[in-house]
This record gives sequence, C-alpha cells and structure tokens, in this order.
Amino acid sequence: MTAQIDALPLTWTQDANIIIGQSHFIKTVEDIAEIMATTVPKARYGLAFNEASGPCLIRTAGNDTALIADAVGCAQTCGAGHTFYLILGEGAYPINVLDRIKACQEVCRVFCATANLVQVLVAKTSQGAGILGVIDGFSPKGVESDSDKADRIAMLRKFGYKA
Repeated sequence: MTAQIDALPLTWTQDANIIIGQSHFIKTVEDIAEIMATTVPKARYGLAFNEASGPCLIRTAGNDTALIADAVGCAQTCGAGHTFYLILGEGAYPINVLDRIKACQEVCRVFCATANLVQVLVAKTSQGAGILGVIDGFSPKGVESDSDKADRIAMLRKFGYKA
C-alpha cells in the first residue's frame, strides 16, 4: 500500500484561534461543546468533527455560523477521520480551554492550538486520510535579545498572564 503526503494549508476567520485534534468517538462533538459552554460560556466558537465510520459525516456544533463554516472547511480540507477542528472566536483563547480538551475522554491528541498560519501534513491512502502533524507558523529567525525578553514579558502582562 502506498501513501500520498500533502501539506494542506487551512484558513479560518482572521484573529480567531484553532485547535486541531484527534479523538476516537462521535461523542467528542457534545463533550467539546459542553467544555466550551462551561469553561467560557460567552465565547463564540465553531466545531467540526470528521466521523470515521458509519455514515462518515462531518459533525458540527457551535454558536457562531461563520466559525462553524470555518471549522467545516478545515475538516473538508484535511479529510482525516476522527479529527476535530475547533475555531475559537471572540471571548476565548486556547489557554482557556486546552487543559479541559486534553482531559476529554475521547481526545487522543492535540496537534496544535494557534492563531498562526497552519499547514496540516496529511497522509492519504486508498482507505482514507490521517494527520501526521502540523506546521504551526514559521521557523525561528534568531535568538531573543534582552530587549526581546522585555517585550515578551510586557506582552504577557498586557494580556493579564503575568503580574
């Protein structure tokens, strides 16, 4: 059996974040929706899950039709079974929900949680497709200086993550 490997760029609403993961059961849709509702109740989000058996549908949840459409577009682009695409809009960041998502019983792994440009490395065979990994953002351009460190700390303070 041979496999074709592609680097597939994903697109979603500017200034939104994405969490891409793999899970093992359709219940993932309800559980991630519940995580969003109980962790950041007013956050806007869209979720798509690629079912890998039975009717093999893209299952969805969310409270923002545009973000749901973005998540579906990512799911269609990858075409990998048992993967989910959670687009976080206004009011939520990955840091708010990532621990809860990783602790979800159905979640096997999280590939990335980012607002950066993403390319998903997908292997395709005659059976289907699977995610091998992701390219999140860009390669480093150098090592941070003392000034860069000060800027990093200032940014974390601005966001309220550092006292």
